[in-house]
Amino acid sequence: MKKILNLLLLTILFSSCQAQKSSILVVQKQISDLSGYPVYNRLVEEKDGVRVLKKEYEYIDSVDMHFIKYMSDGLKIQGYMAKPKEPGNYPCIIYNRGGNREYGELLVFHLATILGKLANEGYVVIASQYRGGGLSEGQEEFGGKDLNDVLILPEVLAEIEGADTTKIGMYGWSRGGMMTYLAIPHMQNLKAAVSIGGRSDLTTIDRFEIENICAELIPNYETNKEEELKKRSAVHFVDKFPTDVPVLLLHGNADWRVKSENSLKLAMEFEKFRIPYRLVIFEGGDHGIREHKLEVDQQVLDWFDKYLKGGAALPDMEYHGR
Repeated sequence: MKKILNLLLLTILFSSCQAQKSSILVVQKQISDLSGYPVYNRLVEEKDGVRVLKKEYEYIDSVDMHFIKYMSDGLKIQGYMAKPKEPGNYPCIIYNRGGNREYGELLVFHLATILGKLANEGYVVIASQYRGGGLSEGQEEFGGKDLNDVLILPEVLAEIEGADTTKIGMYGWSRGGMMTYLAIPHMQNLKAAVSIGGRSDLTTIDRFEIENICAELIPNYETNKEEELKKRSAVHFVDKFPTDVPVLLLHGNADWRVKSENSLKLAMEFEKFRIPYRLVIFEGGDHGIREHKLEVDQQVLDWFDKYLKGGAALPDMEYHGR
């Protein structure tokens, strides 16, 4: 009997160790008070001598916001997560940030105004800082091994209460659009994707700043430039895209940072391979499409509501009709 009890105890201890070892999410710290962050002054106004949230940010009271750290390739990666306060089982959105290194770095501002806003609509929203950025360990590779920091996020979501990982959407802006394109062929349970101002072709570099960024961040760039750029250019691997993930492409045609031809060229490749997509080019829109902000926000939300919440049938991409 004693041997049996000892064996049972060892089994329990071993199982406990295995569970701890398999945990990917290592830090989940709730941010309940925004008053200590620079963003706070932008979110509030004074009424009757009391500072209250502006009307457009009142949704913040309805969401929980968290600072997170998780493991990716043995590195601790920083990120943020927001979800509704109301208990439930919610579809998930992975948000891919733009920029590189400290430029475009995720801040509590983005947590409150992008992740939090989507969370208020009934989603668990998660974002990675990518390795080498913010408080993340490792070295950024501008779409190289740092892609793993995105691909592992469904496993992180699986450890978050209320996250329905059978329904995942992905949303990227600028460089985040590029990361979204890179991730789509490798994602399971991905139901829809959105890219805004995304770069789909790095082989045609129209800004010397991008050339410098690539040279500084991409391993083997000097010796294998063409191949490394192709690996990061969606127009060269659309044949690897699944045909059951509808993609919304939004771009401003006055965007000098990432020319709108990036979305146009990708749309033409989607045509060849019958990838379901919608392309919207906003007249006079800059890189942030600020001139059409409300319309852009609504397009993004409608896309996710349709394919994540609504479970809409995929469009018929076979040539048909009269």
